[in-house]
Amino acid sequence: MISIKQWLMQSSLPRNESRILLQHITHKTPAQLLTQDDETLPEQQLTALNQLAQRRMMDEPIAYLIGEREFYGRRFFVSPAVLIPRPETEHLIECALSKLPKNATVLDLGTGSGIIAITLKCERPDLTVFASDISETALAVATQNAKQHQAAIQFAQGSWYEVMSTFRLPEKLDLIIANPPYIEQNDPHLQQGDLRFEPQNALTDFADGLSAYRTLIAGATNYLINGGWLMMEHGYNQANEIRKLFQAAQCWQHIETQQDLAQLDRITLAQFRQPEH
Repeated sequence: MISIKQWLMQSSLPRNESRILLQHITHKTPAQLLTQDDETLPEQQLTALNQLAQRRMMDEPIAYLIGEREFYGRRFFVSPAVLIPRPETEHLIECALSKLPKNATVLDLGTGSGIIAITLKCERPDLTVFASDISETALAVATQNAKQHQAAIQFAQGSWYEVMSTFRLPEKLDLIIANPPYIEQNDPHLQQGDLRFEPQNALTDFADGLSAYRTLIAGATNYLINGGWLMMEHGYNQANEIRKLFQAAQCWQHIETQQDLAQLDRITLAQFRQPEH
């Protein structure tokens, strides 16, 4: 038999990661792990802990091991079917909240775990929120998260604007928001770190990294109100190309790029302006 303190001392993982796994398996708080560290770990918990630690030693992401990740102050279920929520995406939430009028209607395309749609609905209960994903397993995770956070969201399965006939949409949308696959095919980052374990079709378009943006920009004008917004997260080196795509369409104004906390270009948005006839 082995105590919590002894397991921590012999663990090969960083101390903070060991504690996260201990919390997950024992259901103890950080304070309890400190004050009750002489408690013996039951055999079942010890076996589960050692299995998780071994998987972590093989670089499997902590979020997948414990099945959750925090985003915008809330806990969300995650699985290998969805991307792991990242702090950079919180800037997309802030950007959306700054533009949305009262009782606005929002569409989150490629919702994944649902963090964008659900967070917007939780922060602004007055919003009407729709969300879609091409992956059935990702939608199952998003639906579970929406239920946990009691967020009333209409989900549909499909690729980008192919889902529009499925939704019971109002006349037009105030905002279309997305964090699409933007890593170029053959980018070495796809074989590094957590990205090796995440769903590849949520990371890369298997092309130049911009195909989703072309589709999103071209189709948004069919569904946005006059003055509605399209905003998208992207890679740090893609802002210039995405602004060019907006400019080429000639029906967008107030095109801008916002940076994340690392001062890297992260979000580009534009406002739809109906052409005058």
